[in-house]
Amino acid sequence: PAAPSAAPARSGSGSSAAATGLSATANALDSLDWAAAEGWNPGLDDAAAFHAADPDGFFLALEDDVPVASISVVNHTESFAFLGFYIAKPSHRGRGIGHGLWHHAIAHAGDRLIGLDGVPQQQANYEASGFVAAGGTTRFAGVIPPRKSASIRRAEKSDLEDLIALEASATGVRKDAYLSAWFSDAPNRQTLVGEDGFCTVRKCREGAKIGPLHADHLETAEALIKHAAAQFGPQLTIDVPGQSKDLARLCRSLEMEPGFETARMYEGAKPLVVHSIFAVTSLELG
Repeated sequence: PAAPSAAPARSGSGSSAAATGLSATANALDSLDWAAAEGWNPGLDDAAAFHAADPDGFFLALEDDVPVASISVVNHTESFAFLGFYIAKPSHRGRGIGHGLWHHAIAHAGDRLIGLDGVPQQQANYEASGFVAAGGTTRFAGVIPPRKSASIRRAEKSDLEDLIALEASATGVRKDAYLSAWFSDAPNRQTLVGEDGFCTVRKCREGAKIGPLHADHLETAEALIKHAAAQFGPQLTIDVPGQSKDLARLCRSLEMEPGFETARMYEGAKPLVVHSIFAVTSLELG
């Protein structure tokens, strides 16, 4: 996500006269609409799953009781949090409103390691706040001819434990609350399971996104992508980490074009990521 202003240091005062940080509810995730305006193209059913990850992890800055900036600091585990949705309304940027909100929200993480996906032009600002670059993510987009596979099925409740463990094997962090909701069917989101891989596809404001995707072989990854194209339309995007070079090559072979990029950064020691055919779940919550 793009920061509206330079990210301040982690320590310090958590309030400002101009803005008050408030914990948000699922219905108060106004930043999903703001994210759409920034071109992030959120999923239609994202709010409930995001909220389930950490109900106390979403914050707004108010001016005259009107939301003007947002941030999320979601505590996935006792040792790991993820920062996202750091947005200010264009009319309120450059006024320091994000400063108080940043401190108010980041205190929610305590002494946890914090990760984020930020646009490259804000990387220096995050570095000034103690975050260290650990790679990047490229968004691939294209029209995929749909092709259903008899070997791919919809995920069931009994699959959840295995799916969460597979995602953790690629990211180094278990996100039980978040992914239990994410991998459960919603009207505009499905998780598909193949013989040696799986993916989640969700309908967005424009087209659909795949994430996560985890496969042992490129043939499985390709079958999952083409099967996913039959669920919510053939216009797909996939956020591919830099270390997932095999998946990036597959996306290019499917004539998906690279575009939007983010820098993955951590304040602290980064989790180990070892899997080579993997796409991230979301840029907002990791």
